[in-house]
Amino acid sequence: MNQAQRFLCEAIELARSNMDKGGRPFGAVIVREGEVIATGVNEIVATNDPTAHAELTALRAASRKLASPSLAGCVVYASGHPCPMCMAAMRISGVSEVYYAYSNDDGAPYGLSSAAVYADLAKPFAEQSMKIAYSPVRLEGGPDLYAEWKRRQAGPT
Repeated sequence: MNQAQRFLCEAIELARSNMDKGGRPFGAVIVREGEVIATGVNEIVATNDPTAHAELTALRAASRKLASPSLAGCVVYASGHPCPMCMAAMRISGVSEVYYAYSNDDGAPYGLSSAAVYADLAKPFAEQSMKIAYSPVRLEGGPDLYAEWKRRQAGPT
C-alpha cells in the first residue's frame, strides 16, 4: 500500500466512524511531509453548519495547529470527491495536492454527489440557479473600503 492509499484509508475510517455517530460519510486527512497535521469529519448534522464539510473542518484544524492560514505543502486525502466550496478553500489555503477515494459518480446513487453544483458554477452568472449580481454601492463620506484596508496594511506612516 502506498502513502496515498494509506491516508485515503484513514479518511474512509474517519467517515465510517462519523457515520457510527449519526454523521455523514465523509472524512479528511491533511498531511505535510508525510506527517498527519489534522483530520476532520463532516459535522453538518451535529452542528447544523452547511459549511462543516470534512475537508473544511480539517483545514480549520490544520490552520490552528500551524498558526497560519497558509497550508502550502500540505496534501489533503478525502473519502469523497470534494465539493466546489471545499476545493476553493483548499486552493485559497495553498494545499498542493488533493486525493479522494469515492467519486461523484460513486456517490450519485446515494445523493452524495456535488457534480450538479460543479456544472451550475461552470455557467455564466446570468445562467446559474442562484441570482448573482454586482451592485457597486459605496458609503458616502468615508474612505473606500479596499483602499482603507490597503492603507492599514502598510502601517503607520
